[in-house]
Amino acid sequence: MKIGCIQMNVGFGKVEENFQRAEQLIREAASQGAEMVVLPEMWNTGYALEKLEELADENGERTKAFLKTLARELGIHIIGGSVATKQNGKFYNTMYVVNRDGELVSEYSKVHLFRLMDEEKYLEAGESMNRFDLGDLPAAAVICYDIRFPEWLRAHALAGAKVLFVAAQWPTPRIDHWKTLLQARAIENQCFVVAVNRISRKPENFNGQSMVIEPWGEVLWTGAEDEELAVIDVDFSKVDEVRTRIPVYDDRRPELYGKVVEQK
Repeated sequence: MKIGCIQMNVGFGKVEENFQRAEQLIREAASQGAEMVVLPEMWNTGYALEKLEELADENGERTKAFLKTLARELGIHIIGGSVATKQNGKFYNTMYVVNRDGELVSEYSKVHLFRLMDEEKYLEAGESMNRFDLGDLPAAAVICYDIRFPEWLRAHALAGAKVLFVAAQWPTPRIDHWKTLLQARAIENQCFVVAVNRISRKPENFNGQSMVIEPWGEVLWTGAEDEELAVIDVDFSKVDEVRTRIPVYDDRRPELYGKVVEQK
């Protein structure tokens, strides 16, 4: 399957410009043969958290309509990154996933809020997993800081996911952590990881380096440090091959993992 990774330059608080640019890049990916596209985190507003009252998408209605229309018209699956939404008077960092028929197959709000960027001061945390199917592909998706919690991604893999999509606004100073954590999540869960970061310089500092990683840990593609669209051909059959070679799922001992061993 050909996956379009949209490493987008997100404008701070520039909702109209961001929607226009996202549409341009989605259409370009489809024209290059992408069967699925992936957007970065908070692509509608950037981290303009103090302006969410005026900028957030009410109940995600605009975003859902936007993604459904493009998915149906272009015949592609869209992992909609995430957008700032307002729901019942509260703000969330929300991802929508739409299949090629224009059907909403998943809605997920970021579970782990990142204190270093004051998310907990402005956003509410989600409470549910994000496992879904795109055709016959079992998939899951998380948002940025979520990847620092291996048990959260393992829960999605145990629920059957063969690919973990990651939408992110991962800052430049910790980009080495980004690369290492993504490879670790791919290897330990024996699945593909498709992770899309964003670009920006001021007032935010994000330098892309999105990644597509095979279940054996090989990196198929790493994005540059500028806005970039890449269409990567992914063979999801490799997941079963790797899981057969080293059967970690069969060898797990979950009955022990919840126990606390006291040292005497």
